[in-house]
Amino acid sequence: MRFLIALLAGALSAFAFQPFGLWPLMPLAFALLVGLVADASRMRSALMLGWGFGLGQFCVGLNWIATSFTYQAAMPAWLGWLAVFLLSLYLAVYPMLATGLAWRIGRRRPIALVFALAAGWIACEYLRARIFTGFAWNPVGVALVDTPLRRASGLIGTYGLSGLTVLIGGAFWLGMRSMRDAAITLTVPLAAGLTSLLLLHAPATRGAVVRIVQPNIGQDSKWRPGAAQFAESRLITLSGTATAKPRLILWPEAAITAPLEDNRTGAAPLVAEQRSAIVRALGPHDLLLTGGLGVRSSDGQTAAGVRNSLFVFAPTGQLLTRYDKAHLVPYGEYLPMRPILSSIGLSRLAPGDVDFDPGPGPRTLDLPGFGKMGLQICYEIIFSGEVVDRHDRPDFLFNPSNDAWFGRWGPPQHLAQARLRAAEEGLPVIRSTPTGISALVDAEGSLLQSLEWREPGEIDARIPAARAPTPFAELGNWLPLLFALGLFLVGLWRGREPISK
Repeated sequence: MRFLIALLAGALSAFAFQPFGLWPLMPLAFALLVGLVADASRMRSALMLGWGFGLGQFCVGLNWIATSFTYQAAMPAWLGWLAVFLLSLYLAVYPMLATGLAWRIGRRRPIALVFALAAGWIACEYLRARIFTGFAWNPVGVALVDTPLRRASGLIGTYGLSGLTVLIGGAFWLGMRSMRDAAITLTVPLAAGLTSLLLLHAPATRGAVVRIVQPNIGQDSKWRPGAAQFAESRLITLSGTATAKPRLILWPEAAITAPLEDNRTGAAPLVAEQRSAIVRALGPHDLLLTGGLGVRSSDGQTAAGVRNSLFVFAPTGQLLTRYDKAHLVPYGEYLPMRPILSSIGLSRLAPGDVDFDPGPGPRTLDLPGFGKMGLQICYEIIFSGEVVDRHDRPDFLFNPSNDAWFGRWGPPQHLAQARLRAAEEGLPVIRSTPTGISALVDAEGSLLQSLEWREPGEIDARIPAARAPTPFAELGNWLPLLFALGLFLVGLWRGREPISK
């Protein structure tokens, strides 16, 4: 029965994430989880409670993954729901480890259990983002993206924000037993919130003019006959007419399906044709950034590799620079263990038989007249502490994405995580997606403008100013890990105190 309650609590907590955003459900779910773990009589029971909580949260929160399978004719749609369940079975191991650690440290002292669970949750979310290439989607701290505590991520990162969420939930439960312990626990999130309000402020100035384009071209129509011409026409129309002021025109990931670079024999005319379409969208002082493909061939005939790239074009159609996506999506952009999995009928979700090659990692591109820009293509933006070249800090981040795969729940969850990157790094974030949600986010993580899901349109705005580098921008994930260590030591200390009679 306790396992079932933990499972339901985890499922309920998923509604704290977007698109519902019922954030109080997350600390309330943790209050229930803490109570269940505190009553566990054995380590095995504590482990199973954490596993059940994680299973419920991931199965509900990641339901959008099943939608992506509906775009792949080679595999049945029901396989998507099986994939969600199997992935959740694995991801739930991390909450399981956190509750096991908490029970081991705090089984005799409730307040020690709460601090140990918060420390373990931070460490396990960090590990989840790194092991087996990492899957960092929906850390529990992202539930607080619409609260003032969002700004605390500039001090302790997203994983630290998850620890605060656990502490708040634990304080609710402690309040039913000891108001003193509850008050002690709440001092940590209160101190983090007040410190961030006092120290972290974004300037009000604005930078260059940008036009963010959302063409509303769904994944189901992207590869139909004539779709490329329709997409080109809509992108050019939404890019608008040239003005006296220079504009930075931003198109989504994979906005153009034909390669924009290709060294195979005979490919030059097609590449030139695609670049000529770009010229029609630009004024004499504009720059255009678009997602597209780069094809590499070793023999001039067959494709040896493909890269998912962001290309920067001048008004003449000249390619100025490019960024190649580094953190690729397993099963989406490459098929792990391809010889084995392809032999049993599995394939990539994206069309094509050639796996994508990874790029070198975060880069800062200097755009004449527009400042320095950091790039993160689609899924890359979810990895806390891995989105900026720390040796060459940009003025803003651009996150072209293709969320058309992600159903109804995925796009708002993706945007929420991009907002936390802005708050962490003290940098504005701009998103352009084919079907939404395209958005402009300031350096505090506030949503300034956005385009509705499944609506074509554009956003004309000035780039918000960056703020001074936050502590997280300087030190990265060392800060949440040090925070976790501090919480662990407090839990260890309180757990060894003698119990008064």
